[in-house]
Amino acid sequence: MTFLTIGHRGVMGVEPENTLRSFIRAERSGMDAIELDLHLSKDGALVVMHDADVDRTTDGSGPIAEKTLAEVRGLDAGKGERVPVFEEVLDAVQAPLQAEIKDVAAARALAAVIRRRDLLDRITVSSFHDEAVAEIAALVPGVQTVLIASRWESDIVDRAKAVGAGALALNIRRLTLETVEHAHEEAIAVIGWVVNTPEHLRLVRALELDGATTDYPAIKRTGRFTA
Repeated sequence: MTFLTIGHRGVMGVEPENTLRSFIRAERSGMDAIELDLHLSKDGALVVMHDADVDRTTDGSGPIAEKTLAEVRGLDAGKGERVPVFEEVLDAVQAPLQAEIKDVAAARALAAVIRRRDLLDRITVSSFHDEAVAEIAALVPGVQTVLIASRWESDIVDRAKAVGAGALALNIRRLTLETVEHAHEEAIAVIGWVVNTPEHLRLVRALELDGATTDYPAIKRTGRFTA
């Protein structure tokens, strides 16, 4: 597997996260793939936002699930950017996308878009939730999936195998060589997040990771030695 540098919510260290501006800059910075997050609006649109509510990243307040798409679109997501929907991102950039889903309902909506637009070779689907990973794999046979974890037990590789995930995305601050080696023995790739410093890059190399998710464009240039 080629080492991947993945732009976290675009390049959220320098642009408003999960906006078209951030995604376009990530692509222009040479990121191998772009990570984003999906929630469903009240009327079923795949809204690109990390949090379940709009308070932190927009000038609005309240849960996404209680807002229509039109209401979400009326918010300022930073620097005058609007909150995009997933299909707008597909049209704005050509880079491979890693779409993080929060639940089974989002998995079903995303599966419909993947099938309709024939995105099997472009989209990787990730989630912290085992059941969401299993659901998207069942709905879209052959889709690439990633199980994410911040804290985990010794069964994390077995969990990935159980839901058919081809990769693990794990908190770089808690990763151990033992976990990486176990995953590689099972042909499961390991991506570290969030890799934002030279120290993190040294750890990426020492652990022989398969990829890194970063907030900053400079990490792509600085981290070439890890490839």
